[in-house]
Amino acid sequence: MAAPNIETIVSLSKRRGFVYPASDIYGGLGSSWDYGPLGVELANNIKKSWWNWAVYERDDIEGLDSSIILNRNVWKYSGHETTFSDPLVDCRDCKTRLREDKLDKNDEGKFVCSNCGSTNLTESRAFNLMFRTTVGAASADDDPTALAYLRPETAQGIFVNFKNVLDTSRRKLPFGIAQIGKAFRNEVTPGNFIFRTREFEQMEIEYFVRPDAAARAHQEWIDGFDEWLRSLGISSANLKHYEQTKEELAHYSERTVDILYRFFPEREDEAKQWDELMGIANRTDYDLRVHSKKPEDAEGNRLNPDSTEDLSYFDPQTNERFYPYIIEPSTGVNRTLLAVMMDAYTERTNDKGETRVILKLKPEIAPIKVAVLPLAKNKPEIVEMARKIKKDLQPSMRAVYDDTGGIGKLYARQDEIGTPFCVTVDHESLEDEAVTVRDRDTWEQERVSIDALKEFLKTRL
Repeated sequence: MAAPNIETIVSLSKRRGFVYPASDIYGGLGSSWDYGPLGVELANNIKKSWWNWAVYERDDIEGLDSSIILNRNVWKYSGHETTFSDPLVDCRDCKTRLREDKLDKNDEGKFVCSNCGSTNLTESRAFNLMFRTTVGAASADDDPTALAYLRPETAQGIFVNFKNVLDTSRRKLPFGIAQIGKAFRNEVTPGNFIFRTREFEQMEIEYFVRPDAAARAHQEWIDGFDEWLRSLGISSANLKHYEQTKEELAHYSERTVDILYRFFPEREDEAKQWDELMGIANRTDYDLRVHSKKPEDAEGNRLNPDSTEDLSYFDPQTNERFYPYIIEPSTGVNRTLLAVMMDAYTERTNDKGETRVILKLKPEIAPIKVAVLPLAKNKPEIVEMARKIKKDLQPSMRAVYDDTGGIGKLYARQDEIGTPFCVTVDHESLEDEAVTVRDRDTWEQERVSIDALKEFLKTRL
């Protein structure tokens, strides 16, 4: 069982401290969200899983953390200043601002307002998605020399550092550069909780290969990310591929495959249940060419007169110099976390007929691994023993101590936030030096000696 809709996860997230509306005490800000105590742990664990899988478990990937604010020329030559836009329309009847490419058409082929159903829409116009800012303490808002942007993607910071990484790491093709970082897009229609926000975090790899090896490498990354997503506990039944058509491809892309997730299972139209979880693109050699100083047009003029470096690659084995092709798997932290929570959501009825929520997160990404619970918080010896067990476990795994309710409510709370194991210290523990370990998914309990507890839990985690 997965969550029936995103609203179920919204309710759980605010109730249990995964995600809060940002600046809520002032009425919030549209599509802005804060990760709470459990949300930040879950997000960090997802990023750690991605980094371990993409960087540490391979021997051909280097890490990078580039600046959020870059020289304006980066966005000029990447094409973002002129092409990074969405088609914007306004509904004349309900005054709603909409993305034309996300609207349905009626039988007459006219776009229909998703808010009121009207076809009385304005002509489409391009709306640039980059957030503008100014650089310099004395700069004026209308000074073109002070204009800068918050990056709309992390990729460009990797491309402009290609030569730096190549020179300092002494890499040879194929190799990649990985980065996790914030990006900002002034979305026309953000929404659906953390699915589409104006501020988000990306996990991106730019993988550089010989042009003749690009197609094979592209497919290998597609297959690899299928496996990684499943390793997070996401069901294959809720994942599928979408091959972008030639009309949909970005101008630089030779092939792009989106991995879709069933974010909207409540929708009657099965085709509308799916939306993009991540994309994997073959960007050809476009990016390194446009940021290089040497490429020329048909008339012999430099395409980029502002660049000071050539980002081509010299292959010592073949004595060739060329611009590598780039395979780009791009994953959003927000969407991955939302998919993980939706897939982990399940409900179970107990012996009393009560419906309990269980978040069946994979133990390695669960925010809390173990909760240590005293059966009687008014008995100092039990409390002391429970606190000592928590302290002993903490260096090896994320453990918490909780005595804020009866044992039944404590179990239910930990089930709902995805804690794999609860350790209960009771009156017998004072005599036999053992505790009761309860499994989140099965609700089965097992008596384990305190001396063996850490290894018992580490084996199962």
